[in-house]
Amino acid sequence: MTNSLFINGKQVEYTTEENLLEVIRKAGFNVPTLCYRSDLTKFGACRMCVVEVEYPNGRVVVNSSCTMPPEPNIKVKTNTDRVRKIRKTVLELLLSNHDRECTTCERSGSCELQKYAEEYGIKDLRYVQKKKEDYLAIDNTNPALVRDSNKCILCGACVRACDEYQGHAVLGFANRGSKTVVQPMAGKNLSDVDCVFCGQCKAVCPTGALTIRNEVNEVWAEINNPNKKVVVQVAPAVRVAIGEMFNMPAGENVIGKIYAAMRQIGFDLVFDTNFAADLTIMEEATEFLTRIKKGENLPLFTSCCQAWVRYVETQHPDMVNHLSTCKSPQSMLSSVIKDFLPTRKEGYTKDNIVVVSIMPCTAKKAEIKRNQLTKDGKFDTDYVLTTQEFGQMIKSAGIDLKTIEPEMADSPFGEYTGAATIFGASGGVAEAAARTAYYMVTGENIANNDIVELRGVDSSAYNKSVTLDIKGTKVTIRVVSTLREAEKAIQEIKAGTANFQLLEVMACPGGCVNGGGQPISCNTPEKRALRAEGLYNEDQKDTEFRRSHENKDIKKLYAEFLGEPNSHKCHELLHTSYSDQFTGSYKDI
Repeated sequence: MTNSLFINGKQVEYTTEENLLEVIRKAGFNVPTLCYRSDLTKFGACRMCVVEVEYPNGRVVVNSSCTMPPEPNIKVKTNTDRVRKIRKTVLELLLSNHDRECTTCERSGSCELQKYAEEYGIKDLRYVQKKKEDYLAIDNTNPALVRDSNKCILCGACVRACDEYQGHAVLGFANRGSKTVVQPMAGKNLSDVDCVFCGQCKAVCPTGALTIRNEVNEVWAEINNPNKKVVVQVAPAVRVAIGEMFNMPAGENVIGKIYAAMRQIGFDLVFDTNFAADLTIMEEATEFLTRIKKGENLPLFTSCCQAWVRYVETQHPDMVNHLSTCKSPQSMLSSVIKDFLPTRKEGYTKDNIVVVSIMPCTAKKAEIKRNQLTKDGKFDTDYVLTTQEFGQMIKSAGIDLKTIEPEMADSPFGEYTGAATIFGASGGVAEAAARTAYYMVTGENIANNDIVELRGVDSSAYNKSVTLDIKGTKVTIRVVSTLREAEKAIQEIKAGTANFQLLEVMACPGGCVNGGGQPISCNTPEKRALRAEGLYNEDQKDTEFRRSHENKDIKKLYAEFLGEPNSHKCHELLHTSYSDQFTGSYKDI
């Protein structure tokens, strides 16, 4: 049913919009907001989105547009003197209680509070600023995230994200009145609670209260060390998101430009994590079929997502044997690089190789510190930079990603198939595994590579399933996005009602395209859909092969170095184990 109302004198139709804010934005107008996130509960905390509403009976009120449903024939004004004064007062109050050392803040230039303060011309504050001696200590104990309560504006977005996406409620409000803070339970550090490192709290934070643990300077130091060989790899989802940091459209695939920028920055070798995604499929599909044959430890849980692995270890330690023993693609490639290159490339030794990975994910920073991902006392991966950090690195090197000429990755770990690319979207791992598992069983390629039932990155697709017929054998695959949905699947398994044999879990809504380390650009369902579309476009149009078992360099690696999938050498380099007691799983954090 279509109704209409008036916005700044313009008649506007609306249908299913949940609130007035969405109608306003759909009509091409906008109002500021600090707490609103379209796929989280409407909270109305910041009051920045207030508008003046005149009802047909002549009554005029001021209301927050994010919590008010649209009503027929009302007249909405978004910039009256009254509402602008309210917004300006809100900003002044927030700034008076805010650490305003903007030049040294990780979010300087991308802070929403800073942006609105500039737009509303806030130069002087009428309110007494909080004293430095009253500032709270910064929590930098977490391997992925830094929490600075002095920059928190109590918008509650992080609290809602942790609860509504992950069902975890690591963060919450404490105290009352002017003493109110957002913090982990009992005032603990983030390192002392069951944070899964997904970074979705940071992704929705409008200020510098939650930021990524930045390691750009450490990586620059390695690059400029003449005694080091610095090798870099880049994950699938980075290629369709980093362009946004350079005023390019969401979803535009800039992988060739990324390779070129990496070389200009000074990395010695440039590889693609997509290669290892194909490698992961060879190992995981083999493992899956072995479990099917033996009827053991089913359903198989994918293990690419570190936040999911951490969740199983801490919340369901009795189910760690369901996790695939495969390392993540990041860790697989790092392990192979450090074992393979010293035997094949002059000047590269196990002592001088430094592996840096560019990831859309904050949890990968924690993953590389796992005890299980070491060999001879050395970590597989030395540094993880998120998409945001790598974008910062490109800018500081004076490189314009928009104009740089594309290049190719280095061999032998630069070739990949379309199946590897779609790892970056929810459902992509399962779809890629299904394509190769079908071939391993039948000796034939699946008739249709596009398993569309496993696709989709918005909230309606956070839980999806498909049953495949592999020459008479029925296999059901479940794909879930967010740990809240994963918990539902686990409860089905424990209740004995689960009807699936493979469970793919990605903690971030929509998968890695919406990872906690992706660009700060007001992530919306529409934007993550464009990023996913960019990945599927590469799979369908821009790669010669679409199935992991067709990767020629993968075949060569097995023939010359690894042996058969799941061989002893493969288990040494490509597989790992998990702990049913999380304590002590990480080192040197």
